[in-house]
Amino acid sequence: MEKTTMKLVRKIRLTVDLPTAEERKEAKKILYRWQDRSLRAANLIVSHLYVQIMIKDFLYLSEGVKYKLVDEKKDTEGILQCSYSNSIYRMLSNRFKGEIPVNILAYLNYELMGAFKNNYMDYLNGTRSLQNFKQNMAFPFGTEGFRQFQYNEEKKAYCFRLFKIPLKTYLGRGSFGKHELLEQLIIGKVKLCRSKIKIEKGKIFWLPVFEIPKEDHSLKPEIVAEASLSIEYPISVKIGKNRLQIGNKEEFLHRRLAIQAARARTMSGVPYCKGGKGRDRKLKALERFSDAESNYIKTRLHEYSKRLIDFCIENKAATLVLLDAQENSDIVREEQFLLRNWSYHELLTKIKYKADKAGIELITA
Repeated sequence: MEKTTMKLVRKIRLTVDLPTAEERKEAKKILYRWQDRSLRAANLIVSHLYVQIMIKDFLYLSEGVKYKLVDEKKDTEGILQCSYSNSIYRMLSNRFKGEIPVNILAYLNYELMGAFKNNYMDYLNGTRSLQNFKQNMAFPFGTEGFRQFQYNEEKKAYCFRLFKIPLKTYLGRGSFGKHELLEQLIIGKVKLCRSKIKIEKGKIFWLPVFEIPKEDHSLKPEIVAEASLSIEYPISVKIGKNRLQIGNKEEFLHRRLAIQAARARTMSGVPYCKGGKGRDRKLKALERFSDAESNYIKTRLHEYSKRLIDFCIENKAATLVLLDAQENSDIVREEQFLLRNWSYHELLTKIKYKADKAGIELITA
């Protein structure tokens, strides 16, 4: 049976909801500590998981060594003091007791164990290296740590507590979709599955995962849309006699190449910039151009994919076939200019997401 719901991730900025600067500073220190402990815990988790699966291949161990990864109470050959799934969690809770909520450790352990199992054979064959985690990694938590969520009329913000830390949202302009999602969360129309907190450049971000119902557009199964992602036109689509070309090569690349050229000119002047606060000050202008390019690409690809799905909905097409998807992918991979500038795979990802949300079956041919 086809699923009637889908999962959606959003990025929402947060601020600490406390009256004084000193209190806000202390609360932020706690969040930084949780992020640091999550980083250490993540590295320990993948290291322990790898050792556990590889211990039988350590040839320098004697032949009589037992290596069965089960509880010794349940099996005489077992080498663990508890179950396999609980072994690493117990190690984490003992090491970081009192420094970070155990709920965060439990969700982090569950998430990384799942990812590890997916790549199990690659690790075993030596074709993949272990995950490496950065200082600004996001740490997960469950709904148990998400409390007292409500909209505050005085503050004009959605407020909640992350365990004991009061936080409020900062949505800014053009965030109607996020407002709508959070409002539906309050009245129970959408479900909050899990969340993450990420701290980037001193800013706090909430990454919630919502389970939302798919849209119902009364589409007709017999109507099929055929689309292709080409080099000259980002998207060309036809449904019966109706045809639509979305965007063109010059329109997409003109602005992006202009931003890259401006960034190159700025880079040539970086050595002559005033130092002041050092490297960050010198590279500030470069980062601005990088952000501008990234934002431009995301906006354009969202626009292209939305127009495609809207065209399918207008014509009641229940199926969308992407023609020559593999061939185009190979061309982009071979051409370095296209690989750098075309964002083919990102466009394909956005089409898949929007088609799933609209209830349209996507087929790649």
